[in-house]
Order: sequence, then C-alpha cells, then structure tokens
Amino acid sequence: MATLSLSALRALSERERRVLLIGAPVAVLLFFLAVVLPLDRSVSRLHQQVARKQSDLAWMRQVAPELAASAPVRSASAPLIVLVDQSAPQAGLGQALSGSTPNGSKSLSVTLRQAPFDTLIGWLARLHQQYGVRVDSATIRRAHGPGEVNASLVLSRP
Repeated sequence: MATLSLSALRALSERERRVLLIGAPVAVLLFFLAVVLPLDRSVSRLHQQVARKQSDLAWMRQVAPELAASAPVRSASAPLIVLVDQSAPQAGLGQALSGSTPNGSKSLSVTLRQAPFDTLIGWLARLHQQYGVRVDSATIRRAHGPGEVNASLVLSRP
C-alpha cells in the first residue's frame, strides 16, 4: 500500500492537493453512505425479524399443549371407525361417506355414495400407508356422475 508522505504532498500541484484533500473525505462519505448505512439497516431489520420470530415461537410453545389436546385423534392406535370418520372428510369424501358399521374389533364396513373414484383410491392408499388399513373386500359400481362410484368396503387392520 502506498503512503503519501508530507514531502510527496508538497510536491503535488495546488490543484492536485485540493482534489486529494476534498476527494478523500468525499470517498469516505460515499463509502459510508453506500456500504455502511445499508448494512446497518439490514442488520437492524434482521434483528427485528429474529425478535418477532422468537416471540412467535414462545407463543407457539405456550399454546402447543392446548392445540394438541384439541387436535383430532390420528394415531395408529385409534379405533378404525375413528380413523375412517376423520380421514374421509379430510380426503374430500365427507359428503360421500354414507355409513360405517363395525364388524368386530378390527374390521369395519364402509359405504360411500357418489364418491370420486380417484379420490376414493387415494384415500384407501393413504389409510394403508399411514395406518396399515387393508381392504378385505370391495364392491364398486359406477354412479350417476362422471368418475363417481358407489362403494361398499370392508376395511380391517392387524
């Protein structure tokens, strides 16, 4: 890095010294305005975001037990009828589910009317993947609307 000694400064012309004496503070000021202030504002904004997110997290931790207590039962240990009654509306089959009757402790007869076929198959696949529910028997017939079916199912799980 080159340094400007006093003798080198005296060797400069009056105009060059003026440019140097005015230009150096202007360069420092521009650097401050262009780099330091925007960085400072960004850091301030990020500190505020972190504070908000910490506040949100504290609130979530506070209400989590209450929300967990009011959440629907979705565990693998829930009775099959509860799984069907809760998962069918979530899958978009709430209107189609017309009945469910237990057949012992591990089996359930389910009737659906005018159910979208693709939605029905997706729902059965999710029940199998998430909870091990099997389709022991199924009678599926075409309903009135396109892509709709009437279905009688017997579901079970081990």
